Amino acid sequence: MATTTIQVQRETRDHLAELAKERGLSIGQVVDALAAEQPTAAQRAERLAADRATARRLMGVDVSDEEFDEAADILGNIYKIAADKARSARGTAA
Repeated sequence: MATTTIQVQRETRDHLAELAKERGLSIGQVVDALAAEQPTAAQRAERLAADRATARRLMGVDVSDEEFDEAADILGNIYKIAADKARSARGTAA
């Protein structure tokens, strides 16, 4: 495996070193794991296309990308409702 060197601020290096020590890994392995957790724009687009294809197949309806884009953000709305209820339970306003 080819490796390379990257330059970061000393504080960043120290933080990565501490994370690596806590996890029993090298700094390079920590950086690899962090990078793997962050998909690129192309990877996100590919995942979105695959998810939409699965939804179309499961629904048995050919929904266009435009229709998906215009659809309500159901999960976002659920999160908002839950947050509103949590604030109400604490007696605080939004």
